[in-house]
Amino acid sequence: MTVTDAGLSSKPTLHPKPVPSHALLERILSSLDDDKAEDVVSIGLSGKSEIADYMVIASGRSTRQVTSIAEKLTERLKRELGQPCKIEGKRTGDWILIDAGDVIVHIFRPEVREFYQLEKMWMSPDKALPDRA
Repeated sequence: MTVTDAGLSSKPTLHPKPVPSHALLERILSSLDDDKAEDVVSIGLSGKSEIADYMVIASGRSTRQVTSIAEKLTERLKRELGQPCKIEGKRTGDWILIDAGDVIVHIFRPEVREFYQLEKMWMSPDKALPDRA
């Protein structure tokens, strides 16, 4: 039995099975593609950080698109995989960070992405992206 606001409940609290990080990454990339995110990059963090297994960086053309991509992604992950997400930056829509557990997602407006250049910080030098002109 579990305790609820109204008292005792006869239904046990269910905890969803953890989603393997590669399956979570694939669903995130698919969602970003469905919503027309641009310049999508995934970076393996194994051996670089213990915060997550992967980081995904993507762009939207406007604050409205950035916000929409983030909202749809978090809704899909919760509905389809039972994956709760923490989200930051939704109010401004310039840079939204989504913590999906084993995958961290950054969605930027292009100008903000160019300014911070997260890819250069996290990618190995042999896989660095050329400067965007």
